[in-house]
Amino acid sequence: MFDTLTGSFTAAIKKIRTFDDEKTLKKALGELKKSLLKADVNHKVVRDLILKVEIETKEKGIGKNQFLDALRNALNELLEVGGNKGFVFAPNPPTVILMTGLQGSGKTTTTGKLATYLKNKKKKVLIVAADLQRLAAVEQLRQITKQIGVELYEDEATKNPVEVVEAALKYVKDKIYDVVLIDTAGRLAIDDELMDELSAVKKVAKPTEIFYVADSLTGQDAVRTATTFKEKIGIDGVILSKYDGDSKGGVALGLSSQVEVPLRFIGSGEKMEDLEVFMPDRVINRLMGLGDIEGLAERTADIIDEKQAKKLTQKIKKGQFNFNDFLEQMESMKKMGSMSSLLSMIPGMGNMGKAIKDFDFENSSELKNIKAMVSSMTPKERENPDLLNNSRKIRIAKGCGLTQAEINRMIKQFKNAGKMAKKFSGKNGMKQLQSMMGQMGGAGGMTGLPG
Repeated sequence: MFDTLTGSFTAAIKKIRTFDDEKTLKKALGELKKSLLKADVNHKVVRDLILKVEIETKEKGIGKNQFLDALRNALNELLEVGGNKGFVFAPNPPTVILMTGLQGSGKTTTTGKLATYLKNKKKKVLIVAADLQRLAAVEQLRQITKQIGVELYEDEATKNPVEVVEAALKYVKDKIYDVVLIDTAGRLAIDDELMDELSAVKKVAKPTEIFYVADSLTGQDAVRTATTFKEKIGIDGVILSKYDGDSKGGVALGLSSQVEVPLRFIGSGEKMEDLEVFMPDRVINRLMGLGDIEGLAERTADIIDEKQAKKLTQKIKKGQFNFNDFLEQMESMKKMGSMSSLLSMIPGMGNMGKAIKDFDFENSSELKNIKAMVSSMTPKERENPDLLNNSRKIRIAKGCGLTQAEINRMIKQFKNAGKMAKKFSGKNGMKQLQSMMGQMGGAGGMTGLPG
């Protein structure tokens, strides 16, 4: 996600040796400045960053460690803006969030992504359809909430968003919700009518916080519109949408300091799971090529149930891992977001993330094939792959539209992977699962990953 920016910083870092001179420092800073401007970082932000790094490096003595420290300190000062980070819950539920943004910014989709993020944290979420300007907005939310399994509150009897929000909050009083996300109307441009409507909705909703969804593809315009919303309505945080489609990515680096509101989340892909918390210290590590292991661990913990993991480990040890277990694990991995996003959080794996940017579990042809194969099996066959004799394989092949050779190949790979996992089973259940998935993802393997 931060490939371009990370490349800029790591290239500059490589130019500085353990002990160096001002000429080399000037050359490294010049290269960094050029790269950051090319990445669409605001010119004033770049100027201030370069100046701070230069002054501190010279004060401490020019060298790689001093340069690294100065760069980290400058980035920290740039990104650490006062206010909440990530998602902060109200002392007394529900936490009410007003989602705002211009039309086309990805506000409605981002509302669904935020709901997915909260649901994965075992929170009960209600989405309120208060965007009554855009004809397709309510229908889009219906599809999104159905997809992610979150409740939607809508009222087709009125075209007044204030009435919808009032009714929704009365509805919430009789229920138990952790979070209420209110999707509001947008416009193609900021106008008085939009601001008046948002002000009226804000007055009724009494939101815990207001999030502004900014389209990262608009570059520095995202900063300007976020600033206007802050002045007109008041916002507590910004969510950058469509960041995976922004090849430059520089807007994320200067947005917080320019708007003086913390950047809270970044949309890192097309899937509902592709929403990342923007934590400055972790982002700095990624920008400097050090990954974000802490963030990866948190995301994994949200998805993988500890009891289920232990149960799975025992099944692997006993050689009882079956097709139902495999599909469950693949569904869990899908919830963690895009593969390129996950790999970018592992130190030194960013380039591999680029290589498989287009891979996703949902649309993997191999995963679709195995799902079709398993769907054509009886419950007993799914639980016990050893039952799959030749006649059963022929029936399964006809049922799912695959050839018998394809069925034989997938079953063979599944059994080999299971044997491998059992052979190397030990205390670390995740390593067992990874080795098994790796085996199945080999050349032509079931997961479709490169071998």
